[in-house]
Amino acid sequence: MKHRLLIFTALLALAGFGLGGCANTPLVRVQPWERATLADFTMRPDRDPLHTALAEHIYFSRESATGGRGVGGSGCGCN
Repeated sequence: MKHRLLIFTALLALAGFGLGGCANTPLVRVQPWERATLADFTMRPDRDPLHTALAEHIYFSRESATGGRGVGGSGCGCN
């Protein structure tokens, strides 16, 4: 009885992982006529210089490291 329950649970989990991984549905894909909306200035994360400066300050205060926005590096402070 326990063996059947274990097999049923494993099959149910595999079915859930298999059905939940579909990313090619039309609801997820960006359509060509939607690209202009996503390319708008208001969709840019760096559109507000004050917010960008505050986010950099918070990152610096937490990680004790500065920079590293455009290049690879670590947060150990050994730049």
